Amino acid sequence: MKIAIGIEYDGSHFHGWQSQPSGATVQDHLERALACIAGEKVRLAAAGRTDAGVHALAQVAHFETAAVRPESAWVRGVNTLLPQAVAVQWTAPVADDFHARYSAVSRTYRYVLYNHPVRPALHYGRVGWFHLPLDVDAMRAALTPLAGEHDFSAFRSSECQAKSPVRTLRSWAIERRGAHLRFEFTANGFLHHMVRNIVGCLVYVGKGKHPPGWLAEVLARRDRGQAAPTFSPDGLYLAAVEYAPGWKLPAFGSNRIVFPEQVSV
Repeated sequence: MKIAIGIEYDGSHFHGWQSQPSGATVQDHLERALACIAGEKVRLAAAGRTDAGVHALAQVAHFETAAVRPESAWVRGVNTLLPQAVAVQWTAPVADDFHARYSAVSRTYRYVLYNHPVRPALHYGRVGWFHLPLDVDAMRAALTPLAGEHDFSAFRSSECQAKSPVRTLRSWAIERRGAHLRFEFTANGFLHHMVRNIVGCLVYVGKGKHPPGWLAEVLARRDRGQAAPTFSPDGLYLAAVEYAPGWKLPAFGSNRIVFPEQVSV
C-alpha cells in the first residue's frame, strides 16, 4: 500500500527535511514515528526538501507499507510520537504510480519579512527581518522579468543537485501589511536556495542599492556571484504543493499563516 501524508512543521527545530546521520531532521522524526505505528521500517519521499530553518504549511510526502491501519493511527497515533513542532495533518491511500515529488504540478513558497528598525522577538525564527525601509513598488517592478521559463542559475546554490537550472515561475506576488511583507512564488519547481536568493536581490532593490532593472541583468548573466547574498531561512514557508485533481488528495486546513499578526495573542 502506498500512502500520501500532509505535514506541517516549524523548521527552526530541525536540521532541514532530508534525512541525516544526526537523525535530527523532519524526515528522520517522521520515519521513526511511522515505523512505530507500521511495525516495520518506513521510508518517505517528499515534494520538497526544505533546508534547516525553513518551515512548511503544506508539505506532502508518501511512503509504502504492508501494514493496514485506520487513518486515525497514521494521523493522531503518529503525532503522539512526534516533536511538538511537526504534525501530520492528513493521510490518504494513493495509486502505485503516485510520487510526492514527481507527480506535483507546482509548488508555492511564501516568504514573510518583518521590515522594521528593530528586530522581532515574538516571531523570532518565523519571519525574516530587514531594518531599512523597502520600496515595494520597485521590488514588484524588479520581479516582472522573472516570470515565465528561464535559466535561474544566478539564483542557484552551488550545492544544488538539480540536473537543469531551467524553471518556470508561474506567478508571484508581494503584499505589505503594516511592518510585514509577504512574498509568494509559484513555479513548476525550485532550485536550491532559489527563493531566498531572489528575496535577497529584491531587498537590494527595495533599499535602493540597485534599480529594478538590475534583477533582469542578474538573471541574464546566469552567474550566482552577481546576485545578492542568500537571505535568512527564517521567514520561508513551503505554502502549497499542487497535484492533478485525479489524485484526490485531501486539502489542508484553511488556517494558514499569511501574516504573523494573524496568530498574535
